[in-house]
Amino acid sequence: MTVKSNRCAALTRHISAGLLLGLSASADAQTIYPSKPIRIVSPYPAGGTTDIMARLVGPKLTEAWGQPVIVDNRPGGNTVIGTEAMVKSPADGYTLLSILSSHVIVPNLAPTPYDVIKDFAAVATIANTQLVLVIHPSLPARNLQQLIALAKSKPGQLNYGSGGSGTVTHLAGEFFNMQAGVKTQHIPYKGSIPALTDTVGGQIHMYYSPPIVAIGHIKSGRLVALASTGDSRLTALPAVPTAGEAGLKGFALNVWYGFLAQVATPRPVIDKLSTEITRILSLPDIREKLSSQGMDPFISTPDQFAALIKTDHAKYANIIKSAKIKLEQ
Repeated sequence: MTVKSNRCAALTRHISAGLLLGLSASADAQTIYPSKPIRIVSPYPAGGTTDIMARLVGPKLTEAWGQPVIVDNRPGGNTVIGTEAMVKSPADGYTLLSILSSHVIVPNLAPTPYDVIKDFAAVATIANTQLVLVIHPSLPARNLQQLIALAKSKPGQLNYGSGGSGTVTHLAGEFFNMQAGVKTQHIPYKGSIPALTDTVGGQIHMYYSPPIVAIGHIKSGRLVALASTGDSRLTALPAVPTAGEAGLKGFALNVWYGFLAQVATPRPVIDKLSTEITRILSLPDIREKLSSQGMDPFISTPDQFAALIKTDHAKYANIIKSAKIKLEQ
């Protein structure tokens, strides 16, 4: 055998060994994972909707895999603090990020230390819902048209809270201003719970709330619900009309929730997480809990979720530009 032949044979053996090693590593990642606790970072305060989603799914993952799932709340910086912490974590699937639609809004308003598309691996969607416009009972309006008339009579004097600048609740307020032809003032908070708390307390006039945190206050009478932002009424609030039904056509915003991983996380790990979360979302008790809070299970593959992120990133960019929304509002 010639020297050239020997080199070719050696190279072939080396490539074959590399391929086998790669396949073995991929199989091991899928078989062994998880072998230690999983951390889910929520870039919002405890009690908010992304925190609730993490605590809904986390215990079911523990039941299935026998590994603790820890929810780590990292609020602040318009979600940048918690999101950056996840981006800097090892790409092994042991650190996930619990997000909602605001994840693709923030980078359209200000630079972030990460790329919202390139630095994340889509894992799974969890649920989708709409927002519900709630006001403090002291405000003299009991339907959407009365609120619009009141806002027009007092330009700039009514205010609305949000879960933070650049969140979907902020965007909803500015979108309402556009659609209704009014001017209401934005007051940002660090999460949905502080904003909702101050609406209940009467410190602010209104809030475009995720149903999951507002339903109890609406049913108790501490808040008045005027309209929801979806195409159909919320199952949990059947008496509350959609904005379209209440006379404000085009005021529609849906909110989705999901989990992301670091972009370089092995695909077998992503797929294992996605498959297990899909199973969890089919469980009757999970579906019942989501429904009772005005949410629907939202199942998608990692690739479908990635496509949704890109689509909504572009959609919200167009809304923000048209409404001339600024982060400091």
